[in-house]
Amino acid sequence: MLQLNEQTNVDRLLEEITDYVLHEEITSSEAFDTARYVLLDTLGCGVLALDYPDCTKLLGPIVPETVVPNGSRVPGTPYVLDPVQGAFNIGCMIRWLDYNDTWLAAEWGHPSDNLGGILAVADYICRQNVAEGKSALTVKDVLEAMIKAHEIQGVLALENSLNRVGLDHVLFVKVATTAVVTKMLGGRAEEITNALSNAWIDNSSLRTYRQAPNTGSRKSWAAGDATSRGVYLAMMAVKGEMGYSSALSAPGWGFQDVLFNKKELKLGRPLSSYVMENVLFKVSYPAEFHAQTAAECAVQLHSQVKDRLDDIDSITITTHESAIRIIDKKGPLHNPADRDHCLQYITAIGLLKGDIKAEHYEDGVALDTNIDRLRDKMVVLENEQYSRDYLEPSKRSIANAVQVHFKDGSSTENVAIEYPLGHRFRREEAIPKIKEKFSSNIKNHFPRKQTQRIEDVCYDQETLEKMSVKKFVDLFLV
Repeated sequence: MLQLNEQTNVDRLLEEITDYVLHEEITSSEAFDTARYVLLDTLGCGVLALDYPDCTKLLGPIVPETVVPNGSRVPGTPYVLDPVQGAFNIGCMIRWLDYNDTWLAAEWGHPSDNLGGILAVADYICRQNVAEGKSALTVKDVLEAMIKAHEIQGVLALENSLNRVGLDHVLFVKVATTAVVTKMLGGRAEEITNALSNAWIDNSSLRTYRQAPNTGSRKSWAAGDATSRGVYLAMMAVKGEMGYSSALSAPGWGFQDVLFNKKELKLGRPLSSYVMENVLFKVSYPAEFHAQTAAECAVQLHSQVKDRLDDIDSITITTHESAIRIIDKKGPLHNPADRDHCLQYITAIGLLKGDIKAEHYEDGVALDTNIDRLRDKMVVLENEQYSRDYLEPSKRSIANAVQVHFKDGSSTENVAIEYPLGHRFRREEAIPKIKEKFSSNIKNHFPRKQTQRIEDVCYDQETLEKMSVKKFVDLFLV
């Protein structure tokens, strides 16, 4: 078939993201304040993950003993890496335990996954600048890049469902990282657009590793892979590598026709700072976010059921459609990645333990036969109002309810929670808990005085924003 070889205009979506990254001034104090809590929460999650050998075995340079002058440091480790591998390391750490922030819409995801690329590149640039006598990047520069990466990923997620076509949400991480990192590296509009086009053309991971029967540990390093790839594409673009103007819209060959059921990608709202202001924190429990309120409900019911396990007849979990589609699982659960994405397992742990911790997903805990006994008694039902409120822009609830029924005909109350602790509607209640979580995560990894220095900086907005990235990252070195 004859193909016309005429140059086309640049896809509008590429131009909109480029214009936002280059020219939008972030003036929201709420966004910067929230970004500070996201930064410390995300790094705390990464430090906690260093206790898990399955994570640490993936860290470090590709080639042992590699030396990178002025390279990116990996918090909590002795590694000094090139920015691409540094982004993978940081991204892998912060996502490993499924404990960093979350965004739920037509597509799901974790916008702080972009910190892998942002922090690795910012640290690298800052160290290079200091070595050359130039101005150092500050942590405020990192916070601004985080706000913009959150916004790109989150607004793309509002109306563009990758999961409906079998693709994984980390594509949006790659796109967002590519955009902000190209700008950080000095890219102009052309370079940013070129890099973005390559990020879309690069394809996307399948969701295979997040879904039964194949749920596995790749879901814990997929975001590290995506953010590091964004850094790689950005570094190519600033060297002059070309882009592709109709990467999204080219008939028959563009992303939309090949991978998105011929639907047009769109931005659900103008790009500003909406996502950072409304992002969801995982405050209490390292579990897939659609189960967070179920976890809260189960923990509340723990005292009423812990001594009556043999009396339980059934357990009703009332939830929303997205939770049913992602984490409603029957049958064997094969590994920790499988368990922390199972609504029934998470609820069972809450009922049995009165708490949910990362170690509860490990094989030793999973041997407890009471867990599967409870899972077998669970019935999962959709509440259509919960499903509607999940997508309602003014609410964006993540509701679940849990009720335990006993053989004598009695039952517990039906405990229902619409908004998890990390929701914007509960932000004031959550902030002290976020700080407690951060302090708990770092105190077991760093000496007491180092922990105190980290807290002194991270809990003061003005001090943190003014600090050079190099000095900030140095706080977390071992």
